[in-house]
Amino acid sequence: MTGAGREAIVLPITFLTVLLLGSVRVAETTVLAPPSVFALVLGLLFIRIVVQSGTLAPERLLASSRSTLANANGVVALIGLWLAAAQVIALLIPESGLPRIVCGVFLLILLANTAAADPDRTRLLRSLTVTFGALFLPKFVVLAQLSAPGGGRLNRILQTLLEGMTLGALLQPSQHAVTGYLALATIVLFLVALVLLPMSSVQTTGGALVRNDRESRE
Repeated sequence: MTGAGREAIVLPITFLTVLLLGSVRVAETTVLAPPSVFALVLGLLFIRIVVQSGTLAPERLLASSRSTLANANGVVALIGLWLAAAQVIALLIPESGLPRIVCGVFLLILLANTAAADPDRTRLLRSLTVTFGALFLPKFVVLAQLSAPGGGRLNRILQTLLEGMTLGALLQPSQHAVTGYLALATIVLFLVALVLLPMSSVQTTGGALVRNDRESRE
């Protein structure tokens, strides 16, 4: 597919899918949870890092040399990226208690540190994959099992390991197991969308400028 088709069709649909899938919470009733104000702020910081790393070249979405329709498509893609990033961040932060505070602060510090480190596109994508995985497992495996009603062998093991701690500060609202599968699909889809973003043709790697010939030919 051409760059125009990817920008006008693939990216907006992908970001919309991420936004919708990431908002689904399946428990006794299914609800849609929009990103919080905090997640929206972190989403703006996320976009700054994506642009800084060369993963996204904003001039390839918005420029005076582009037609009005093309610039409108670029605006839709940028807004979609922001909302999808905020939704993924909100998805990875636990719902309540001490874990919510800790993960929120962790993400804020991590994104600020990433911006200061000025990574290139490859390092950023690798870092995001590891970070998303590191946040997914505690929320959708450890905390979900700990908060599950009834509890099984793993639940008892976790409670034994956390003996002495106030479990009320760790327990989360009980959710159906399908929520975790939807969350995993959302994260993978978002990472794929980041790879599809129109990236900068000139990137900084190890202090040297590297030109991306594939992107410059598009």
